[in-house]
Amino acid sequence: MVEAPGAAFRLEALDLGQPGPDQVRVAIAACGVCHTDLVMRDGHLPVPFPGIFGHEGAGIVEAVGRDVTSVAPGDHVLISFHSCGHCDACSDHQPGYCVEFVPRNFLGIAGPDDGRIWRGDVPLGGAIFGQSAFATHALAHERNVVRIDRDLPLATMAPLGCGVQTGAGTVLETLEVQPGESVAVLGAGAVGLSAVMAAAIADAGRIVVLDRHRHRLAIASELGATAVTDSVATLGEAFDHIIDTTGAVDLVAACIDKLAIRGTLALVGAYPGDPRLPLDLSAIMSMGRRIIGVVEGGIDPQRFIPRLIAHYREGRLPLEKLIRTYPFAAIAEAVAASESGAVIKPVLIMTDERGPA
Repeated sequence: MVEAPGAAFRLEALDLGQPGPDQVRVAIAACGVCHTDLVMRDGHLPVPFPGIFGHEGAGIVEAVGRDVTSVAPGDHVLISFHSCGHCDACSDHQPGYCVEFVPRNFLGIAGPDDGRIWRGDVPLGGAIFGQSAFATHALAHERNVVRIDRDLPLATMAPLGCGVQTGAGTVLETLEVQPGESVAVLGAGAVGLSAVMAAAIADAGRIVVLDRHRHRLAIASELGATAVTDSVATLGEAFDHIIDTTGAVDLVAACIDKLAIRGTLALVGAYPGDPRLPLDLSAIMSMGRRIIGVVEGGIDPQRFIPRLIAHYREGRLPLEKLIRTYPFAAIAEAVAASESGAVIKPVLIMTDERGPA
């Protein structure tokens, strides 16, 4: 947990309540470390403190609330973001744009009948992304758990719940990249490299990746990039699609001119507060260019995660190339590796099918 903005992650024994009517209690086997966890830790998003973060959880269902019918104790599940299920966006299978996305995922607001996490008689912020999975156990909701086959490795599957679905969904669902189209990916982290794998799955033509870390560019080449670079000047010809995963406003501004006629810039990164992007509006209008924002890939986890698993089974989504695992007690080491860029996707191991790790 994190006691206050900017404080370190630390382990503490807390009390977890019983699941509410639509909740699912999960014994967490693994949880990916996402850049958003670090942004939340530093207080740059409206999250409660003290708080328990972690939003790429995977584990085994221990108990379910009285209204839950889609999963049962013993099921293996991935946990994704939370949504209301009844607004226009949710009804259109795009829950990342749910009207209640912020309170359900960042504010840690629990329903009146929800189980809670307690420190003595004080409830803590334990509903981040509807899971708070940097823990040995978590309370999720029926709507944000996805049942998976028991033969799948939970530590490998965990990042599907956020980082991987964000990058891959941007390519396959939001942009609907077509065979032969050109794609530039800015940033070769977990989201960017997932976009690269998805672009290869979509049979894109040129797939160019820009990043400052040579080892990440090498992995991008292994995953399907046709060219890699550390400079905007050498990105090459204009692109049908540019996907920014960096959140670096100056880099985005420098790449807008690399959009082809009718090209699309997808903003996928975590951007600083009150950023300003200089735009030549006539160049956007006259060339039919588009700039769109993308949350969680613009996908429905219940529909899209099974697609990703199918690609994984086919060998087209080699997630192992991104992942390094750490015991839960080494969370500080895992976070440091993420922050430095040394590891693309750290995954914390809490338990396995046999019990506590």
